[in-house]
Amino acid sequence: MISSMNFWRCRCSKDDAEQSMLYSYNNGFLGFSAKLNSTQAASLAKLNQVITVFKSKSLKLHTTRSWDFLGLAVDNARRTPPPQLAYGSDIVVGIFDTGIWPESESFRETPEAKPIPSSWNGKCVGGEDFDPSVHCNRKLIGARFYLRGFEETYGTIDFTRDPEYRSPRDYLGHGTHTASTAVGSVVRNVSGFFGLGRGTARGGAPLARLAVFKTCWGKDLEGVCTEADILAAFDDAIHDGVHVISASFGYSPPLSPFFESSADIGAFHAAERGISVVFSTGNDGPDPGVVQNVAPWAVSVAASTVDRSFPTRIVIDGSFTLTGQSLISQEITGTLALATTYFNGGVCKWENWMKKLANETIILCFSTLGPVQFIEEAQAAAIRANALALIFAASPTRQLAEEVDMIPTVRVDILHGTRIRNYLARSPTVPMVKIGPSKTVIGETTAPSVAYLSSRGPSSLSPDILKPDITAPGIGILAAWPPRTPPTLLPGDHRSIEWNFQSGTSMSCPHVAGVMALLQSAHPDWSPSAIRSAIMTTAYTRDTSYDLILSGGSMKSTDPFDIGAGHINPLKAMDPGLVYNTRTDDYVLFMCNIGYTDQEIKSMVLHPEPSTTCLPSHSYRTNADFNYPSITIPSLRLTRTIKRTVSNVGPNKNTVYFVDIIRPVGVEVLIWPRILVFSKCQQEHSYYVTFKPTEIFSGRYVFGEIMWTNGLHRVRSPVVVFLSNAGFLASS
Repeated sequence: MISSMNFWRCRCSKDDAEQSMLYSYNNGFLGFSAKLNSTQAASLAKLNQVITVFKSKSLKLHTTRSWDFLGLAVDNARRTPPPQLAYGSDIVVGIFDTGIWPESESFRETPEAKPIPSSWNGKCVGGEDFDPSVHCNRKLIGARFYLRGFEETYGTIDFTRDPEYRSPRDYLGHGTHTASTAVGSVVRNVSGFFGLGRGTARGGAPLARLAVFKTCWGKDLEGVCTEADILAAFDDAIHDGVHVISASFGYSPPLSPFFESSADIGAFHAAERGISVVFSTGNDGPDPGVVQNVAPWAVSVAASTVDRSFPTRIVIDGSFTLTGQSLISQEITGTLALATTYFNGGVCKWENWMKKLANETIILCFSTLGPVQFIEEAQAAAIRANALALIFAASPTRQLAEEVDMIPTVRVDILHGTRIRNYLARSPTVPMVKIGPSKTVIGETTAPSVAYLSSRGPSSLSPDILKPDITAPGIGILAAWPPRTPPTLLPGDHRSIEWNFQSGTSMSCPHVAGVMALLQSAHPDWSPSAIRSAIMTTAYTRDTSYDLILSGGSMKSTDPFDIGAGHINPLKAMDPGLVYNTRTDDYVLFMCNIGYTDQEIKSMVLHPEPSTTCLPSHSYRTNADFNYPSITIPSLRLTRTIKRTVSNVGPNKNTVYFVDIIRPVGVEVLIWPRILVFSKCQQEHSYYVTFKPTEIFSGRYVFGEIMWTNGLHRVRSPVVVFLSNAGFLASS
């Protein structure tokens, strides 16, 4: 892809140029994407008018209870309407995903829907099985699709192998699910997934308008999105007038520089135009340092659980009873058998099948034998053996109970699995086992906890900016689904549903987008950075048992690399008290500090000005002074002082804030001033934080927090410090 300050002429025939061109970008910046060989690309890069040339990469895609869990209930009796029914109708949320199933009740136009905002410049584009005059309305006000980059990379879609629609219509279901999570209309008495998860479904901002940008397409049952298509979608979204963009895609490290990432470039352009952008962090957890989408001008969201569970009884021989977790709608009865009966070594894998059929049999499998890294491996093996159902024993920290299965599967921990195995070993006869049906239980499970799959920090591209920023519900999210698409996407699955469970950071991302829409509607003068600040500084770090949120993949408490600032709290975010603002100049300085050249920075900025030029002597410097709601010191050797600036956005212009500190272990923290006195709205005050290492460590992260409070508001910033003993020893 090429970005330039001016249009330029190519020394080639008009026909060749037209055939090579994929997109022309005119709204975010002047540039284009085209099919070029390496020689052509190198020649273009040498032209004075061309700022940058980079190759288009491919990215991958990363509810009835979750909004109640977040405090945004719609069925509680109250005198004043809840925020989600009071705000949002003037806001347009753009969803970059796999499209939309427009017939879903989540996207219907309600009788009380107001006219489409006059600021809207977008449109609905027709295509296969998608008629704008029929499928678009005052709820779904925009629908576009982008296929050129995908087909240029992978060839024309083979519809016999990858079912798709050459239109905004969704087949994979991912886009329909995320769109309904963010802005789905209120749908009462939803039957859920075969009766599980019944209730009122709606998005976070059910009155907000929806604009769909289909950037991702099915390839081998996965959603794949090319950067050429993504940047074209950003270009159109900026022109169309969206207020919030939700994008649940990314790629695993190593991460490209910001100026070579279409998602980061597009998000930067959006931020310059006052558009909030939220990304998922990826599903590569729980290892540290694999977080994706780390740009400071966008919000990165981790995934966590809600307090809903689906307990499923396992009754053996009518007397021995245990409870697992599953989504089983009907009772299942069969004989119980160990995996060793059907699989070599008891390893539940496809290739280990001993060619014995397990008709009417429920097989007990252990993840620890083999090992079986993914539950899908055991399910495929059980299906091959023609088993009736599967009991899968694994660490509870690495299981997702709310997953839709191809074969009925009950998840138990290793302890329960061992008890079942020992019962089998002692039983003189072949035991009979009865499973389910599952029940929906709310409030008995401690939540939230961060999902083991959620990608963790620190950022591998800019370690002095904490990522993820926030965590939100992303596990077992029930949302709209295309009825022509099976819930597992697998060819042998012939079930038809309108609501489906999905898990991942792809699901947590639209939760934050919905909250952003409410905040933008309630505070139209707030910048994207103010909205981000409000979400981060009001987040909480304790679960429903009032203990620290647990980190999935372990039994330990979370730290900021798991949850960022904490778990999103929409009601508190509506009135944060103070916010940390950042501007384009701040982002430019950020890029200067990480060593980008003037040319590389100009490729990011919409309208390059003298302020986009780094100082001639500028070399790599820390971004610890970057006015972010969190504070990260990537290497503390000697005493260091950093600066933060806050703005008063609370209801009272006259207010006084006092500071409270939880200092990281081995670090002395001093703040000056310790009192901030405000006498008007939007007034800014700066404060300085001095960090001094007091103990010797051989390199480790320590965590703390700074909180400003005026009795009504609690403005909290997580603190991350990496201690290095080199400077400490030198000064001793």
